[in-house]
Amino acid sequence: MKILQKNNASFRDHSGFVFVKDGILFRQINNIYRENYDHLMRSGLYERLVNAKLLVHHQEQEVTIHNPQKAYKVIRPEVIPFISYPYEWCFSQFKDAALATLKIQALAMEYGMSLKDGSAYNIQFSDGKPVLIDTLSFERYREGQPWVAYGQFCQHFIAPLALMSYCDIRLGKLMRIFIDGIPLDMASKILPTATWFKFSLLSHIHLHAKSQGIYADKTVNVKSNHRLSRYSFMALIDNLIATVEKMAWHGYKSEWGNYYDKTNYSSEAFDAKKRLVDELIEHVHPASLWDMGANDGIFSRIANSKGISTVSFDIDPVAVERSYQYMLHYKENSFLPLIYDLTNPSPGIGWANKERMDLFERGPVDMVMALALVHHLAISNNLPFEKISKYFSTIGKYLIIEFVPKNDSQVAKLLATREDVFPDYCQEAFEKEFVRYFGIIKSCKVTDSDRIIYLMKSKGNTI
Repeated sequence: MKILQKNNASFRDHSGFVFVKDGILFRQINNIYRENYDHLMRSGLYERLVNAKLLVHHQEQEVTIHNPQKAYKVIRPEVIPFISYPYEWCFSQFKDAALATLKIQALAMEYGMSLKDGSAYNIQFSDGKPVLIDTLSFERYREGQPWVAYGQFCQHFIAPLALMSYCDIRLGKLMRIFIDGIPLDMASKILPTATWFKFSLLSHIHLHAKSQGIYADKTVNVKSNHRLSRYSFMALIDNLIATVEKMAWHGYKSEWGNYYDKTNYSSEAFDAKKRLVDELIEHVHPASLWDMGANDGIFSRIANSKGISTVSFDIDPVAVERSYQYMLHYKENSFLPLIYDLTNPSPGIGWANKERMDLFERGPVDMVMALALVHHLAISNNLPFEKISKYFSTIGKYLIIEFVPKNDSQVAKLLATREDVFPDYCQEAFEKEFVRYFGIIKSCKVTDSDRIIYLMKSKGNTI
C-alpha cells in the first residue's frame, strides 16, 4: 500500500482532512459532512465561488484510503504555490483576506449556506488574490441561527486589523503568538480610548470582549438565547464589511520602507544591476524563486515578469505593504510579498509545533536571491559567512547573491556606530566559505560599483 500522510494542519475538523498520497494532495470528506458537501455542490455555490476565484477548485477522485468506512468522497484540490500565514501578511493583505471571507459568507447566504469557520488560516493568496482553501468550511444555514464563526472572525481579523490601524502596523505579528486569534480582551486593553467612540469597534471588540468574559463560565442555550433573524444576520455581515473597509494604515516610518530612495547606487549602477540580475535568472530560468531581503520587491519583479512563481520576503512591514500595492496595481499574479525576519524566522507552531510550517518545510525552492543582504546579516547580526552559506544551501538549489565590500557607503553606515570587529569581512573570506556549500557559476562586478553579484549552485549536500 502506498504511504498516506495526513496534513499536520488538518486534524481538528471532524468533517474531513487533507492528506498526501504518492506526492499528490487530496482531501477526504467524511460521511458526517455528506449533506453539507452535496448542498455546496448542487446549489451552485461552489461554481459561483470558484468562478469568482474565492474558493479553490477541486476534482472528485477515486482513491484508496486507510479508513474507507468513514469516507464519503475524496477530492483533489487546487495546489497553492506557497503557503503563507497571517503573521507574515502586511496590513492590506490582512484587509483583503478579511473582505474575501465576508464576501464568501454573503454569497453563501444566497445559496442557503454559511461559513462555520472564520479562520484567517483558511485563506491563502493565489494568482495575487485571497482565496478560501477549506472546502469543508460551509454548512447549511438554518433560520434563526447566529453566525457561529463571528467570534473567530473578530479574533482572526477585526482585532489584528484594528491594532495595526490604530496602534502599530507591526502588531499583526501577534498572530504568531496567538494561533487561535488575538484575544479580544487584550485587544480592547491595547486599543486607544478613542476606539470606544467608534460604534463598530465598540461592538465587535470592546463590548464583545466584555460579553466573552461574562459568559466564559456559563452554559448558554444557543437555541433559546441566540436566535438571529436572516435580516439581522446579513446586517451583521454588512456591518463587518463596512468596519473592515474603513480600516486604514495611517503611515509608519520604518528603517527600510524607503530604502531605494536613499540607496548609494548611481542610476547607471542600478540599471546595470537590474540587467545583471535579469541575465542570471534567465541563465537558470527556475520555476520558483524566493527573494530574501527584497524590500519593495523591485528585483523580485524581474523574476515574476518571466512567469516565475516568486515569493518576496522582507523584515520591514512598510516595504512589504508597498510591494503588495505594486503587485495589485500591476496585476503581478505570480508574485507574493511577505513579512519575514531571517534572523528570527517563522517557526513551526501549533500542536507539536507542526500545525504551521517553518520555511524549511515550505521549501526547498529552485532559486534563492539575496541582494544587498549579506552585509546586514554578517555585520548587523554577527552571522559568520559559513552559517549564511549553509542556510541558503538548505532552502534553494541556485543562489544569486551580492557581496558588498567594506569600502561601500552602506557598510560604512553599519560600522559608524560600532567597533569594526569583522577582519574576515572581505571577498576572499566570503568566497572561501560559500564554496563549501556552493559551486560558483558566475561572478560579475556591478558597473560603477565595487559590489559583486554571484550565481551559485548548491553542491546538494544539504538539500
